[in-house]
Amino acid sequence: MLTFETLFELLRKEKINPELQKLDEEFFDQTSQYLEEKKAVLKTEQSSDSIFSSDSKKTQLQLENARKIIKEFYEKRENKIVNLAMLSSRANIKESGTNMLPEEKRLYNEVLELLDNYRKGILHNVLISKKVVIKQKEVAPKDIKTEQSESENGRMVRFLHSVPKFVADDLNIYGPFEQEDMSFLPKKTAELLITRKRAEEIQIENSKK
Repeated sequence: MLTFETLFELLRKEKINPELQKLDEEFFDQTSQYLEEKKAVLKTEQSSDSIFSSDSKKTQLQLENARKIIKEFYEKRENKIVNLAMLSSRANIKESGTNMLPEEKRLYNEVLELLDNYRKGILHNVLISKKVVIKQKEVAPKDIKTEQSESENGRMVRFLHSVPKFVADDLNIYGPFEQEDMSFLPKKTAELLITRKRAEEIQIENSKK
């Protein structure tokens, strides 16, 4: 369970160590839950009839400081991952992703792919006296079968709690979402949110006969 002290210590270790520090795979969900719980406590303390109303300023300050710590912590790791991708591209070696969270591995792989593409298209071609050519990703147009397949592999959900921006299993970014928001999400991501009681599925009737 995360605490303010835990977050502070994680940031301290991430700052003094050049390597990525090991985290629980649920870390981002845990930080989101920690902030949500702090906001709930603050809301209770700020109510006029609460016996803890005098503590609200302290909780508000801790909440603001926790957000700053999480932002700095994320950016420290982000910087390490981007630098690692850059070094990997230059050395033509792909790292195993030690101590990276699943979302961070996707970031590393996508940045590495982008750097490799431009390195080959620009530097490699210039060195052999060829015209610079940047390979563009091909995006296939959607057809009826594709749309049907996406419908079968996705779920419409209603969020039971606020959820920050995240990368789903289709590698697209979703969110942030507030309580009662609805969205169509990839099947695995939707099922994970439902299992964790962050969202509930909304049944959609098929109008086709």
